[in-house]
Amino acid sequence: MTQSYRVTCLECGQANRVPGDKLGPSAKCGTCGARLITGKVAEVDFKILAKAEKDDLPLLVDFWAPWCGPCRAMAPQFQQAAGELSPHVRLAKINTQVNPTATQRYRIQGIPAFILFAKGREVARAAGARPAAQLVEFVKSHVTVNA
Repeated sequence: MTQSYRVTCLECGQANRVPGDKLGPSAKCGTCGARLITGKVAEVDFKILAKAEKDDLPLLVDFWAPWCGPCRAMAPQFQQAAGELSPHVRLAKINTQVNPTATQRYRIQGIPAFILFAKGREVARAAGARPAAQLVEFVKSHVTVNA
């Protein structure tokens, strides 16, 4: 029997169970029909992040704000890392200005900040803008990526 993964839809927040052999671009949310794995960065709110951090699939989250120059400069690098890590790791970002509760809950002291979640727990965090290659290496040094 193939392993299945809990994957939260980053559009509607619904938890989905996806068989390992179906884990890829064709996996869709059973509620809203959105693709679960896109290879792109998803913008999430606090409620969806609180659910998605518990997923079986690793999730790297960028805590950022629109007024932060390094955060804006970092966005293309974060997007590039999303493409390189897909479908084994998903990437999301949360605007700390719009979601101050996330800043408090995750004890964010400076931005950009990155937290890597795997199997329902925080496994690593890093701060400061960095190139895509460093983000990919950061993730691979903390979770198994079958790529």
